[in-house]
Amino acid sequence: MQTLTTSADAAASSSRLTLSFASTPEEVREVQRLRYKVFIESMGLTALANAEGLDRDEYDTYCDHLIVRDAETLKVVGTYRVLSPQGARRAGRFYSEQEFDLGRLHHLRNRIAEAGRACIDPAYRSGAVIMMLWAGLAAFMQREKCEYLIGCASISLADGGHNAAALYRKVSESNLAPTEYRVRPHLPFPLDDRDATQAPTIPPLIKGYLRSGAWICGEPAWDPDFHSADLFMMLPLAKLDSRYARHYLKESQPA
Repeated sequence: MQTLTTSADAAASSSRLTLSFASTPEEVREVQRLRYKVFIESMGLTALANAEGLDRDEYDTYCDHLIVRDAETLKVVGTYRVLSPQGARRAGRFYSEQEFDLGRLHHLRNRIAEAGRACIDPAYRSGAVIMMLWAGLAAFMQREKCEYLIGCASISLADGGHNAAALYRKVSESNLAPTEYRVRPHLPFPLDDRDATQAPTIPPLIKGYLRSGAWICGEPAWDPDFHSADLFMMLPLAKLDSRYARHYLKESQPA
């Protein structure tokens, strides 16, 4: 296991934060409880509610789970799950393939890591936690010798989808992947009847991807279960912005 530590302002305190990979079933359940709180309870997704209070699916078994803890309280305050090429082979496919046709990326499968279910406790969204999670992703990619990071990033449809349309229009002008890296959504989100002229609000996860140098690889998919439009993001490690590369790759060394 690789473990990282850093100092950060979390919940307006000088708490120490620690980063590790889950190593026990109970740690995975802690991750699933946080995801349930953020993805299901806070979004009011009653159709996905369950008595256990866990957000889980079959992919959790095949993934590594990054955990950020508040070392003073031992509370899990952030998580990301990562699927290696070997894990994807065992699962039968990448998680993203539920929403997108990745046919053009087939020749890269052995060099791709997939990240998903990024989740941070609302009281710890100062920026420190997501930076630690990104450092953990960099460590994972180095360990697995992966050259590409992929993942789905969600845009809420609470406003009827107008922000999703405006965001796609804006980012596709400057961050659209070359044709050979494009993917197709199985269930495209209907963009044409939305107002794409407004200034979009970019979710923090997508903003982090874009700042790091990631591409969006085509039009968004529609996820009715989570009431979101999902963008397929791809970050070639060689394209990682030099400022972020220095930070992430330095932070990703074992403590």
